[in-house]
Amino acid sequence: MENWLFASGEILGKVVLSIVAIFTIIIIITRISGLRTFAKMSSFDFASTIAIGSILASIVLNSNQSITKGAIALGGIILFQSVFSYCKRNYEWFNNLFTNKPMLLMENGEFILQNLRKTNVDPKDIYAKLREANVKDKSEILAVVLESTGDISVLHKSKDIGLAKEILTGVQKQQD
Repeated sequence: MENWLFASGEILGKVVLSIVAIFTIIIIITRISGLRTFAKMSSFDFASTIAIGSILASIVLNSNQSITKGAIALGGIILFQSVFSYCKRNYEWFNNLFTNKPMLLMENGEFILQNLRKTNVDPKDIYAKLREANVKDKSEILAVVLESTGDISVLHKSKDIGLAKEILTGVQKQQD
């Protein structure tokens, strides 16, 4: 008998077998498709990772779902992600249409207020990231970038070394 506290041995056995089977399948698919499968390089990669986790949970916890159906769903998502990544790398128009560009939120210790408004980021959020990055004074900041993944990168000064222009490749300085 299954209820909110207990499950039968048969159901628990199915859960264990489902875990072994579906994780074996995901390892095989990941080995074929490459390490990018779980990289959070873009918002699409992040969404794919969430979808994969949802499928894994559904297969493991729902005894009415088949492992074959789960394997096909996983393979489909990862195939779509691979095609998407290929198109992003090889077609500039595709990349421009479907990916967010990183946005410069601070430069040389000063907020770019227009970019903060456009990206819906509050200065308090930036201050939290600055503390995480061990920034003690705004004069230490070369740049703060809202990455296409939603992460915030903090670039701060080091002895006599400025910021190389190529580090900000693809970053929008001013929002249109």
